[in-house]
Amino acid sequence: MERKIKNSQKHMIFREMYPPEAEFLKEMLYESLFVPEGKERYPRSVLERPELAKYYLKWGSIPHDLAYVAEDNGTLIGAVWGRAHQPPHQGYGYIDSDIPEIGIALKSSHRNRGVGTRLLKLISEHYATLEVCFLSLSVDKLNPAKKLYDRQGFLVVVENEKILSCSNTCSHKGAGLL
Repeated sequence: MERKIKNSQKHMIFREMYPPEAEFLKEMLYESLFVPEGKERYPRSVLERPELAKYYLKWGSIPHDLAYVAEDNGTLIGAVWGRAHQPPHQGYGYIDSDIPEIGIALKSSHRNRGVGTRLLKLISEHYATLEVCFLSLSVDKLNPAKKLYDRQGFLVVVENEKILSCSNTCSHKGAGLL
């Protein structure tokens, strides 16, 4: 499924990720790592740690692995992806093995332009057609992206001092998050 959206300057394409682009998820996972203002970014090697590598390794091998990308003038600029982690390999936003945990990230130059909202809607609609009614995610309480998740209907299910695990419900009719 490919959809073109014209903004004031360019054409953007939103589509399912092609299998050869799976390495892009690793780049986007790095972009998604929240670093509070004034703190130093993590070294890229952090992505090789098992608790993070499980979000991209062997992409497409687990039922309900699903990813969409945003493309601007032929360049990938963002992605949303979902994976239903199985114990003992639960992710940070794990709620249940039947509930895919999603991640989302955009290159910094494309944030706050509606791209993330569109990606969330696409993945939610697709999961709804698969009769997957819940999605989960985790977000640091200080992360500005939390506002996006609030607007899209994600509710806190589990909370600790730093991280919120959130879930939303979707319609089997493909209404998605919006």
